[in-house]
Amino acid sequence: MHQAQQALLDALRTALAEVAPGNNIEAAFESPRQAAHGDLAITCAMPLARPLKKNPREVAQALVDALGRQSAVRRWVRALEIAGPGFINLRLSDAAKQAAVSEVLAAGERYGMQATNGQRVMVEFVSANPTGPLHVGHGRNAALGDTICSLLQTQGCEVHREFYYNDAGVQIATLAASTQARLKGLKPGDDGWPESAYNGEYIADIATDFAAKKTVHADDREFTASGDPDDLDGIRQFAVAYLRHEQDLDLQAFGVRFDHYFLESSLYTGGRVGTAVERLVASGKTFEEGGALWLRTTEYGDDKDRVMRKSDGTFTYFVPDVAYHLAKFERGFAKVINVQGTDHHGTVARVRAGLQAVAAGVPAGYPDYVLYKMITVMKGGEEVKISKRAGSYVTLRDLIDWTGRDAVRFFLVSRKADTEFTFDVDLALKANDENPVFYVQYAHARICSVLAQWARDRGGDPGALVSADLSLLTSPAEASLMLKLAEYPGMLARAAAELAPHDVAFYLRDLASAFHTYYGAERFLVDDAALARARMALLAATRQVLRNALAVLGVGAPESMTRTAGDS
Repeated sequence: MHQAQQALLDALRTALAEVAPGNNIEAAFESPRQAAHGDLAITCAMPLARPLKKNPREVAQALVDALGRQSAVRRWVRALEIAGPGFINLRLSDAAKQAAVSEVLAAGERYGMQATNGQRVMVEFVSANPTGPLHVGHGRNAALGDTICSLLQTQGCEVHREFYYNDAGVQIATLAASTQARLKGLKPGDDGWPESAYNGEYIADIATDFAAKKTVHADDREFTASGDPDDLDGIRQFAVAYLRHEQDLDLQAFGVRFDHYFLESSLYTGGRVGTAVERLVASGKTFEEGGALWLRTTEYGDDKDRVMRKSDGTFTYFVPDVAYHLAKFERGFAKVINVQGTDHHGTVARVRAGLQAVAAGVPAGYPDYVLYKMITVMKGGEEVKISKRAGSYVTLRDLIDWTGRDAVRFFLVSRKADTEFTFDVDLALKANDENPVFYVQYAHARICSVLAQWARDRGGDPGALVSADLSLLTSPAEASLMLKLAEYPGMLARAAAELAPHDVAFYLRDLASAFHTYYGAERFLVDDAALARARMALLAATRQVLRNALAVLGVGAPESMTRTAGDS
């Protein structure tokens, strides 16, 4: 059906050019809010009415007449109807809907994926400070970033996953001081305990291993502790490596990988920060005031000018960020996406202003940002505020231990990134239709069970499904399910373009719903062998799309599951 939809889009473009020459209306179909209104809808008549100085229904009639002259419409459309103020509803032929099954079975795991387009894209995500375990906010970041990467890959992009390590600055100094205090026998609340210290029990774990002169291995380094509580630099290096190792383990358990780890410290040791400052000064966009160096970010849309170098000679946070993004651009990434918490909203304008001021050819609006809100965790009907491991927050590993990786990944992308989200641990553990990830995975498992029974009891040959007589698939539930299968490629393209991973979760729930409705409406293992084979082909195609979409989210597709007793 994807082929049919593309042919119909071409027909709509031709009709628009005929009815309104020179128009800039995009040819597009929408899904009617009610299935009774048709299979696809066209809304172009309303925006065209004013420039054409005609009634919207008059424009709609002209479009219907023009569409009726197109061969693709005559082949794939059963009826064209004008409704309301000028909507055009299309009722597709059975053959158009049935084509989706053949397309899915032919493409398999490639269904919905586009050919390589040569575009190199960097997605920077997680980028947690190595000062503590990954918390649930980092988990949402990881799920969003990893799914965005997968979405872009389905559209043919060459995607580079990068983690930026903030291994320089005040927070790392605080980490070292906190660990040193533990090594000297202090604990939170004691006299002499640093006021800004990290209080979690993980600091005591680091101190214990440092005192034991252990060796820690992180992604790009290993470090052996001296055991000397006065070796502050050694404590710093050991603590950073220790926590990087812990974060590596968390990300591996979450099924997330990275192509490169970029160290903030390298921006200083490699001279990139200094060079960026020199280029900004040379651009004439800086000025000195109060002993500080400022950047005229207001010239690029910021609400006020920003300090680059404070009076004490240290740089503000956005300066290394500008240097880092110059490095991204110079590495050949014309498109860059950063996944960050909404608390980073204020840095967006500053970084973009700095990149424009450098005048290095960086396009306006570079980089793109996906900003997400933090998460509330509920367990046993109450908000969870304290983690035993971290001392102050719920860690990603806590969530995985409580509910499993699949539930965490699915839940954390199930809402728009910029909306608040409550992670209900009890809901994630339910083995019934209230739990969205169970609902979707159970659809896949249910299909596996039916296909296995068909092969075992009826001697069905899965290899014969590609030649099934799909013209037998005519029931309303079958039509609804086939339409949903056909939506998958377009959904992927839109989700990738809009950086909207939640669209995949929404689609999966809708597809599972269409299947479960079909399961309740029809018998599959009927006496008519041809009809049974056609229905097995539809089930196999549905299973494939469920599996493909779950893979985009990094969620498994189990072949067997048990529903909680008493649930239908």
